[in-house]
Amino acid sequence: MAIRFTSRLASRLLRSATTSSTAAAATSSAAAATRFPRSLLLVSLLQSHSHPSHALSHGTLFFRSLSTLSRPSRPHRSARPDIGARARQMQTRRLWTYALSLSCIAGFIIIILNQFQDQLVFYVTPTDALAKYTANPTRSKIRLGALVLEGSVEQIPSSLEMEFMVTDLITDILVRYEGSLPDLFREGHYVVVEGFIKPYTEEMKKKDEGMLRENKSMITEKARSGNCYFEASEVLAKHDEKYMSQEVAAALEKNKKMLEQQRKEECGSEAIPNVERESKTIPKVESRSETIPKA
Repeated sequence: MAIRFTSRLASRLLRSATTSSTAAAATSSAAAATRFPRSLLLVSLLQSHSHPSHALSHGTLFFRSLSTLSRPSRPHRSARPDIGARARQMQTRRLWTYALSLSCIAGFIIIILNQFQDQLVFYVTPTDALAKYTANPTRSKIRLGALVLEGSVEQIPSSLEMEFMVTDLITDILVRYEGSLPDLFREGHYVVVEGFIKPYTEEMKKKDEGMLRENKSMITEKARSGNCYFEASEVLAKHDEKYMSQEVAAALEKNKKMLEQQRKEECGSEAIPNVERESKTIPKVESRSETIPKA
């Protein structure tokens, strides 16, 4: 009984020692596989053939080492994001957005101004219109407000074009309009004409010479003596002077007072020579004292 017990104990100890040595060899080979390149693993595989008892374990370790080799590392991401770079990117994007928005708004405003350019006109008098045209002869559209001179409305023969004169009591200008005049259009009343001031060419003057010979109108002749005329695209007649613009009304009132002042000065200068003439024609009366005889 004792011999059997000792033999069993010895076999168990031998088995445990063999298992521990096999595990130690496996762990050492795995560590070598992870530390050294594949060439060393191949060398260890070839060496394993000299140990047939451990061939299976070394082959298994080799394939396991191939599967556990280090894979290509992924790009390292920093734990803290670059807040400054992100802020600069957002600022640049915001600036581009503002620039595009402002350019779109500017383009829209330019289109609106070009579309409604005809509406951007102001009331001016003939004196102001001629002064602006002389200083800067541009083709900007203006709105002329003035009074129609009496006896100045005429129609050009064999044409639908009408011409008349408007005045602000200081300056007269010839107006040409192609079409029918409105029903409220009257001579001596307030009128608004829209159009452009154009130069009076020599060809137009020669063309109108025959008209001047047939129609002896001093007003028309006076109008054609100027260097420019007003080509109207629209004529707006008002009921009376109450509906005229404030600018034109103030200019007409100012010109009216100026004319009255000039007339007064002319009348005063003419009255002084008349008084001198009358004083010369009046005979002098000499007083004679008669002596009365005493009683």
